Amino acid sequence: MTHHFLNFTSSLIRNQASAQLLQSGYIDRWMHAPSRRVYCTALLVHEQIKCGELMEATTEQHDIIIIGAGLSGINTAHILRENLPNRRFIILEGRAVLGGTWNFFRYPGFRSDSPLTTFGFKWYPWKHKHLIAKGYELVEYMTEAAAADGSLKHIRFRHLVKNCEWRSEEQQWRLYVDANGTPKVFRANFILTCMGYYSYSKALDTVIPGIENFGGKVVHPQWWPEDLDYSGKRIVVIGSGATAITIVPTLAKSAGHVTQLQRSPSYVARRPNSSKFRDILRIFLPLLWVHWICWWKDTLLELFFSEFFLKFPRAGKAILNFGMSLELPAHINRNIHFSPRYNPFEQRLCLCPDGDFFKSLGQGNCDIVTDVIETVTSDGIQLKSGDKLPADIIVTATGLYFETFGGLKPKVDGKEIEPGSYYAWRGCMLETVPNMAFIMGNVTQSWTPVASVMSKIAIRVIQLMEQKGSTSATPILQRWEGMPRKLAIDASSNYFTKAADRIPKVTGETPWYGRKNLFVDLWPLLFGNLEDGLVFAAVDKKHT
Repeated sequence: MTHHFLNFTSSLIRNQASAQLLQSGYIDRWMHAPSRRVYCTALLVHEQIKCGELMEATTEQHDIIIIGAGLSGINTAHILRENLPNRRFIILEGRAVLGGTWNFFRYPGFRSDSPLTTFGFKWYPWKHKHLIAKGYELVEYMTEAAAADGSLKHIRFRHLVKNCEWRSEEQQWRLYVDANGTPKVFRANFILTCMGYYSYSKALDTVIPGIENFGGKVVHPQWWPEDLDYSGKRIVVIGSGATAITIVPTLAKSAGHVTQLQRSPSYVARRPNSSKFRDILRIFLPLLWVHWICWWKDTLLELFFSEFFLKFPRAGKAILNFGMSLELPAHINRNIHFSPRYNPFEQRLCLCPDGDFFKSLGQGNCDIVTDVIETVTSDGIQLKSGDKLPADIIVTATGLYFETFGGLKPKVDGKEIEPGSYYAWRGCMLETVPNMAFIMGNVTQSWTPVASVMSKIAIRVIQLMEQKGSTSATPILQRWEGMPRKLAIDASSNYFTKAADRIPKVTGETPWYGRKNLFVDLWPLLFGNLEDGLVFAAVDKKHT
């Protein structure tokens, strides 16, 4: 089948962009996967050819530019086409493939930790019986959705935005782009950044004493070596977050021994990887109807439980502790290893499909240790308790490096904007920065429902500009002495607290608030005054 696919793909190659997709190694890396992955790759190549990735001109003009072709970028493109069908837009993607996070990470077991009924697109159903998707399955899903929706042809791959600048005299953004090695300038009136919240190029700076002394292999999940053979090896995974909870069960299947080493515990909850309710509905109703019903059911249930746990933390702790006690093997002490210092949903709840993490702890080759590292030695980790963990491989699942705008620092009339020094308007625009929205979901709950609301708010701003005959909309805050400087992301995870200087600030009052919950974000879209806090302006058309 591989031979026939390559012949088929080669017959499609008619321009330099498609040839470079093959050279990127994307197809080679995926050739071992099931045939549906091969189909998606062929579809991606075909759509790139149709849209003509490489352009002759060095400057292009568009109405709206979306930066990033991951989950949020594709979803935003769909919402944009629904609400502003006559606007000309493109999606700039720095890599050779779509998928964002879900195509970037390669560590064993990489998967979503939210069900695709809510994490997926509301407008495109998840077809599989299982609800927690592997990384490659999410890429397939996004590729098919973007092709069906028509957004795929708008993506310019290998177009990495290096800088961006707003010019008031033009009422335009200028984006300086590396288009596969060729410098290009793109101009647009409005920018929608959909680049997530962490860096691809660096991880959270975590000090591990003596790590340079280790004689084995040190691996960070963000850059997992494809050729790493861990069969029969002794592995220590440092960390207690979602990455550690995801990677441990997979490593334990073939490693000699796996130890999860954590300084402080996290809440972990078992989640069924399928839904009998959904399966019954699929017998009687079309898939799209089933998906829509389950989207609302699961979204509202998640909203209810997360808010209940936040309002009543003692009850929330009792419920989660009881659930963990039922799942944990008898030899694991929950009070030591699963008794977090924080309240539920102050950090993201770690979910394990069908209890795979708890089951792995019941194997003879997997355990968990809560302690502090004294130093790393040549053959393991010495703990402050006096114990030592022997290791051949150390996995540092210690966190991500937070970035707003994908690390870009926008300029407004020559002034560079440091996002952490400014206030966020409704969690999606930045004070003093015209015509630019950053699309982020909820970091402690399912990402996509809130990201969809942020996209709709940004697009409503564009519609208000049209109605007013304006060419710009700028969030303006009248500052006062002693005003609150809260973080726009209300979560206590280590990689957020360490990024406090880079995270936009909020007062906590409308419209200067950050991520709250779906209800708070949805309310102004349906009933609020979206003009509050915005200054609309226009210039003569001859200047634009």
